Amino acid sequence: MVAAHTSHSSSSGEWIACLDKRPLERSSEDVDIIFTRLKEVKAFEKFHPNLLQQICLCGYYENLEKGITLFRQGDIGTNWYAVLTGSLDVKVSDTSNHQDAVTICTLGIGTAFGESILDNTPRHATIVTREYSELLRIEQKDFKALWEKYRQYMSGLLTPPYGVMETGSNNDRMPDKDGMSSGALCQVSKNCNKTPLIEPHIPHRPTKTITQVPSEKILRAGKILRNTILSRAPHMIRDRKYHLKTYRQCCVGTELVDWMMQQSPCVHSRTQAVGMWQVLLEEGVLNHVDQEHHFQDKYLFYRFLDDEHEDAPLPTEEEKKECDEELQDTMLLLSQIGPDAHMRMILRKPPGQRTVDDLEIIYEELLHIKALSHLSTTVKRELAGVLIFESHPKAGTVLFNQGEEGTSWYIILKGSVNVVIYGKGVVCTLHEGDDFGKLALVNDAPRAASIVLREDNCHFLRVDKEDFNRILRDVEANTVRLKEHDQDVLVLEKIPAGSRVSNQGNSQPQHKYIVMSGTPEKILEHFLETMRLEATLSEATDSVLNDFIMMHCVFMPNSQLCPALMAHYHAQPSQGTEQEKMDYALNNKRRVIRLVLQWAALYGDLLQEDEAAMAFLEEFYVSVSDDTRMIAALKEQLPEIEKIVKQISEEPKASQKKHKVLLQLFNTSDDRAQKRQPIRGSDEVLFKVYCIDQTYTTIRVPVSSSVKEVISAVADKLGSGEGLIIVKMSSGGEKVVLKPHDVSVFTTLSVNGRLFACPRDQFDSLAPLPEQEGPSTGTVGTFELMSSKDLAHQMTIYDWELFNCVHELELIYHTFGRHNFKKTTANLDLFLRRFNEIQFWVVTEICLCSQLSKRVQLLKKYIKIAAHCKEYKNLNSFFAIIMGLSNVAVSRLSLTWEDPSRNHRAYRLTVAKLDPPIIPFMPLLIKDMTFTHEGNKTFTDNLVNFEKMRMIANTVRTVKFCRSQSFNPDAALTNKNHQDVRSYVRQLNVIDNQRTLSQMSHRLEPRRA
Repeated sequence: MVAAHTSHSSSSGEWIACLDKRPLERSSEDVDIIFTRLKEVKAFEKFHPNLLQQICLCGYYENLEKGITLFRQGDIGTNWYAVLTGSLDVKVSDTSNHQDAVTICTLGIGTAFGESILDNTPRHATIVTREYSELLRIEQKDFKALWEKYRQYMSGLLTPPYGVMETGSNNDRMPDKDGMSSGALCQVSKNCNKTPLIEPHIPHRPTKTITQVPSEKILRAGKILRNTILSRAPHMIRDRKYHLKTYRQCCVGTELVDWMMQQSPCVHSRTQAVGMWQVLLEEGVLNHVDQEHHFQDKYLFYRFLDDEHEDAPLPTEEEKKECDEELQDTMLLLSQIGPDAHMRMILRKPPGQRTVDDLEIIYEELLHIKALSHLSTTVKRELAGVLIFESHPKAGTVLFNQGEEGTSWYIILKGSVNVVIYGKGVVCTLHEGDDFGKLALVNDAPRAASIVLREDNCHFLRVDKEDFNRILRDVEANTVRLKEHDQDVLVLEKIPAGSRVSNQGNSQPQHKYIVMSGTPEKILEHFLETMRLEATLSEATDSVLNDFIMMHCVFMPNSQLCPALMAHYHAQPSQGTEQEKMDYALNNKRRVIRLVLQWAALYGDLLQEDEAAMAFLEEFYVSVSDDTRMIAALKEQLPEIEKIVKQISEEPKASQKKHKVLLQLFNTSDDRAQKRQPIRGSDEVLFKVYCIDQTYTTIRVPVSSSVKEVISAVADKLGSGEGLIIVKMSSGGEKVVLKPHDVSVFTTLSVNGRLFACPRDQFDSLAPLPEQEGPSTGTVGTFELMSSKDLAHQMTIYDWELFNCVHELELIYHTFGRHNFKKTTANLDLFLRRFNEIQFWVVTEICLCSQLSKRVQLLKKYIKIAAHCKEYKNLNSFFAIIMGLSNVAVSRLSLTWEDPSRNHRAYRLTVAKLDPPIIPFMPLLIKDMTFTHEGNKTFTDNLVNFEKMRMIANTVRTVKFCRSQSFNPDAALTNKNHQDVRSYVRQLNVIDNQRTLSQMSHRLEPRRA
């Protein structure tokens, strides 16, 4: 289950509570809840379900603050660990002094370590938490029992000597740790097959397959596509002549792309279709006739694997029918894994052959790799041009040996590697997203450890030393630092202006300077000084200024910005002729006016809730108005300022009469046709707050009220408030005491969550309300009569209303913490809660459906609704439905569903090619912003890290792009009377307690012994 909020959801606390129980006290529902969480962890993704179930029965939860030593080198181990969140440093010392220890690598999320407990050998390294970290711990006796029972599953998953290093015989295993020597490791190195896919000394073969044998899934996909083409468009597969040579039974690349675009609404662009065909080509199910090309949208010939044989049979009528039924599932599968193949295809091109579009796609990918999150945009763009894709088919391959010169830095795209040190053996394992080898490049030191592939078919991104050093040198050479009193106050970077192309042509490219960091005042000054006053601003200039306007609340709040703008407006030059002084003053005033107008346009009616901003605008209007008497050139901009001031000063008065009092839980189920209005912090809410005896009191307070103000309102109603606390209660019984400074708490409740007030000493006695349990009967009888298209259409109308109310600034408040701004994120909260509500609706209805045949029909209906949502570009509901189908309570019911939402590259590629209006997959946007926020400091050396601001603003701009065209409902569907469907999708009644859903699932189909 993917919770839409990035903070700990109720489900996250519940699985911890389950792990905190003694193993003997854990019920099957507890195990399911733990299983749901652990199956998302990289360390366990390849574990057999039976093994993972046993881990859920015996594992313990641990959380450690930064700087805690888990164990020291030389200790005798007692536990095995897996990293759930955070990271830990691995330190090794050649002496007995722990202070001499050198950090050789960092263990990230999904890493497992500690297998030495199987034979009681001493720990080979010291492990220290690098940040707050959560771990799963298994005690030695339990781990040994698991090893004895599930050795056949675990041997390929654990680090040597317990795990198998090669897929061949036992003779190919690594030597035991204690007996490992330099010679032993070198022997492994000699026997291994170290063959990267791109090597300077062999001809480049972009068609080389990634796997040696096609997977069953892709073989089947190829057969379905071939048979469907032979059934629907047989002329596409035929003998073709080119340059006097005949090529048997082949297709043309452009025709295959055309055909695929026509087959499914999930294929949105030719680029996407190319990636889908490349999946088949990578596994050898489709091949270029001369084995010379990857898949291209060109007049090139490709042949299906089945047509390689002269007597390839035509599909029978039965096979044609089967393929017709399976085609859409096949297209969905390929559309989800196609972007990965497309990315590999680009990375396998020699760097000099990558197009501008290729570089942009690689750069987009690099934005989401943790190892690179701290690097500047310029460095990432430079890396996109030099990264090399390297693939190794066999476990046991040695990438490099300890003591060798460091020549490359690696990032793991797929698979895992073991870090091996002479005399100590395997000290840790690194997984997808981790990197290694950079220290030897930066410090110009020999390799501190050997790196050995832990599994077959590993993929890496490689940066060679020469390129790495050149990029760092170039960046430093192009960095300009402005100082005051020997302190940096503004750091600029010189980059090419305009397009990032190309080496063609002899003219020198123009350059511009972008802000990397600075003091708030100097950043503002720089943007004002460099603002172009032409009538039509270029989009790039606009976006740079918009980055500042959008993000200034993080480092320069309105209380600081407004006086600074007023000071800049009135600034007078101290030197120059009278005419020069007048020209400077005029241009300066016009620049400030331009910035103020863009600032007011972004904030809109949010300015009404900021007294400092409103006072500034009124004062600013008076100043500009006074100046127009002397400076005629300012007159043309005065009406715009007047309009803004009039709007923000009059609206609050009008809204006092009409302003909404929002009902409890913000239900919007009334069927009035009025346009939905955004919720503002000053809007009042009527809200039920429950007491320990499950009675309630109704309070009326502003949406943005702090917990302290909520306590005060409750105390007024109850007559006494001494020692009161406010508690957020989930339907599963998880309780969270809210902090006094928390704001806008009403909209952050889970789907069936409630607020309770009680004295602190009664906290343990609080229990959920019966109404929080959700429905006891499903609504399948109602909505099975509604068409899937109508349901998807009405869901999209409602989702658009919710999405359209979300202000861009709410994403920033959410990312940096709403309490830091004392602002509400109510509209974003409700949109995210809608995502969770749809997920739980899917799971609830399936688990409440007792008849197997009806459940199968229900599953098919949800898949159809999801497909229509995607057709309407409602990606939020599309992914919510898919994730509902992936919930363990559903997926265990003999109904297997592959979760395509895990491939976020597929989503990003889809959005990039769609035209607005789009309803985006909001949890992923939030995740991207949180990733950038957590991976980059807001201040570096006491300067604002404006590079970080620009990256976050760029993600927020996605929301603006998605809404850049207004949403117009399908007239043919809207004109029909869909009041019942409309009401249904707006009043979904769900169970949001994972434990309850798991119990229902087990009653429908008990676990097999």
